[in-house]
Amino acid sequence: MMYRVIGRLPAPLLAGAAILLALLLCAAAPGTVAPYDPLAFDYAALLQPPGRAHLFGTDQFGRDILSRTVAAAAIDLQIAVLATVGPLLIGTVVGLLVGYYGGIADAVFGRLVDLVVTFPFLVLVIAIVAVLGPGLGNMYVAITAVGWVFYARLMRSEVLVLRGQDYVSACKVLGYGQARILLRHVLPNAARPVIVYWMTDMALAILLGSSLGYLGLGAQPPAAEWGVLIADGKNLFTQAWWIAVFPGFAIVLAGIGFSLVGDGVADLLDVKR
Repeated sequence: MMYRVIGRLPAPLLAGAAILLALLLCAAAPGTVAPYDPLAFDYAALLQPPGRAHLFGTDQFGRDILSRTVAAAAIDLQIAVLATVGPLLIGTVVGLLVGYYGGIADAVFGRLVDLVVTFPFLVLVIAIVAVLGPGLGNMYVAITAVGWVFYARLMRSEVLVLRGQDYVSACKVLGYGQARILLRHVLPNAARPVIVYWMTDMALAILLGSSLGYLGLGAQPPAAEWGVLIADGKNLFTQAWWIAVFPGFAIVLAGIGFSLVGDGVADLLDVKR
């Protein structure tokens, strides 16, 4: 029975799930993959190239790059979830209410969207983090403060279409309460594109978190995070390319995994692109 279910799933979903499962295993049990302590200095193995003792080489402090890349998976997957779940929840609620009721709230929301999209997303996030201070917690606050608008705009556009459907009118004629109509009839049908967007947005969250870590505004050293690892190797790229290349490859792999899952979920939910 399980084989039949798996066989019916879209191929991108299976491929992306396999990649993310491997990353989750690395994040949950890094000791099974990482051969060394990711924070331990080894001055007898400074800047060693990839080889048998250190498959991904070592950095300027003798730390094993494979161990640090594997350990960083936990922080970056945490970023993928925590940086997007706040915008998802806030944007879904706001978009649902604004799209269904309209009126003054919809007009105010439209002006707010115009204000946010006027500025580049990354610039706004960097400005907020610069005011609050570097760190993962402030980074989550900054992303949530800006990112919920995009979820709300998507949810609003779906609700505007659904609120005029016959089944919504029938619910009103039958005397159903507003909460029941919104939560049981409108939200489940409007949420599918939002879920697909959330899957792909997690890939962008990893890229954004790594970018802020590279700039010194996200995760702080000595924590192992892919953006921080790339920043450690930027000045030594011509001498020790492996310090930055392997964490960069991990970012690309995670992005591919989330993108494939998003495409697979879109096919599974029959969401029009």
